[in-house]
Amino acid sequence: MSKKVMFIVLIIVITLFLIGCTSTETEVGTDVEPEEMTEEEMEEVAMEKQQQLEEELKDVSACPDWKCEDLVDVLTGNTFQIKDYEGKPILVESFAVWCPTCLKQQLIMKELLESDGDSIIHVSLDTDPNEEESLVKEHAEKNDLNWIFTVSPKEVTKKLIDEFGIGVVNAPSAPVILVCEDQSSRLLERGVKSAAELKEEIAKGC
Repeated sequence: MSKKVMFIVLIIVITLFLIGCTSTETEVGTDVEPEEMTEEEMEEVAMEKQQQLEEELKDVSACPDWKCEDLVDVLTGNTFQIKDYEGKPILVESFAVWCPTCLKQQLIMKELLESDGDSIIHVSLDTDPNEEESLVKEHAEKNDLNWIFTVSPKEVTKKLIDEFGIGVVNAPSAPVILVCEDQSSRLLERGVKSAAELKEEIAKGC
C-alpha cells in the first residue's frame, strides 16, 4: 500500500471517530435534560424546604442551659422551665428527701414564702437519681410545703454540675442557686441559710 493510500485511510478513520463522539455527546445530553415540573410539584418542594428551614431554626434557637429544660411540678403535674419566671428572683434548692438538713432549709423557705408571697419563686429540685416523683410529692405534702417541687432529669443534673461543680448536688450542704431577674445565676454559700440571709443574697443580685 502506498503512502498516499495509507494517509487517505487514516483521514477516514479519524473522521468517523469524531462523528461517533459527537453523536454520543448529543444523545447523552438529550437523556439528562430535566423534565419541567408542574405547579403542584414546585409547591410541594417549596413546602418541604420551608419545613426543613423551620426545623433548622428551631434547633438553632434551642436553649443550651439547664434553665431551659422541661421540668414537672410533682404537686400539680404542670410542665415548666426556670426561664418561664424570667423577671423574678428564683431560689432553686437542690435537695434529697432523705436529707434532714434539706428539710431545715425548706422550712426556712416556707417562712420566706409566707412573708414575701410570690415575689420570690421557690423551686425545690430533687437531684438524687434514686428518688422518684411520688416520693418527692409525699415529702412535700407530709411537711406542708406548697411551692414547686420537681425531680431533676439526668441532663439537668449534668448541666448543673458543669456550671456550679459537684457541690451543687451535695444535699447535706443545703445547696441553693439564686437565679436573678435576667436569668443569670450563682450558687450561694454552703450551709443552711436564714430567711434574712436569703433576702440579702437576692438584694446583692448575680
